[in-house]
Amino acid sequence: MSLEGRLALVTGASRGVGKAIALGLAARGADIAVNYAKNADAAEATVAEIRAMGRKANAYQAEVENYAADEQMVSSIVAEMGPISILVNNAGIASKGRSVSKTEPEELMRVVGVHAFAAHYLSRLVIPSMRTAERGDIIMISSVASKSLGANGAPYNMGKAALEALAVTLSKEEKRHQIRVNIVAPGLVETDMGRRLIRATQGVEDITTLADHMPFGRVCQPEDVANVVCYFVSDANSYVTGERLYVNGGD
Repeated sequence: MSLEGRLALVTGASRGVGKAIALGLAARGADIAVNYAKNADAAEATVAEIRAMGRKANAYQAEVENYAADEQMVSSIVAEMGPISILVNNAGIASKGRSVSKTEPEELMRVVGVHAFAAHYLSRLVIPSMRTAERGDIIMISSVASKSLGANGAPYNMGKAALEALAVTLSKEEKRHQIRVNIVAPGLVETDMGRRLIRATQGVEDITTLADHMPFGRVCQPEDVANVVCYFVSDANSYVTGERLYVNGGD
């Protein structure tokens, strides 16, 4: 599963699942462009960990729902680090847990923008350089929310559903260019966002107290998601594209 000689752009890679994915790819030999929105210190900490592995890494600030910012970021990455052969569209934000009747248009545009529009923008921007590589991979980090479509989460549900539609469409368009496009859909993960989610929805302050009720007696870790991403983009996956893999312990 060596990724030597490949460059990955991971969005939202300063913490949580994105950071775990960036570190997992680097551990297998990839160089990493670490995207972040606001926390430069956290992004640089991720970069430092990757460089300590002997890999190249740089941090790039961009709010991914902004096309102009994405365009500048991708241009800088290609100029400074080379062509991108792995794109992980991981950046995401939660919706506010309101019903459709109480959801403001601004929230809808922001959440769908971060999850779906951003993935479209970045895929469009990296594909020209990705086509020059021997192999390309685009991974969409979705959620079990796209399956359950629970109440009071329309912006998030819509964003993830659109993200998955993009992935399947793109997989059909780009397979002739040796680009594989796949979806990784976790359930609850022990991250800052996961902690906020269970605090807001269940009133649970300590996410680890849920372990006894979770598959395999533990809460899903960011590394569990990263391991699936690493499989999808490696030579171990030579013939899978346009697929969705849930990382939820079989729930």
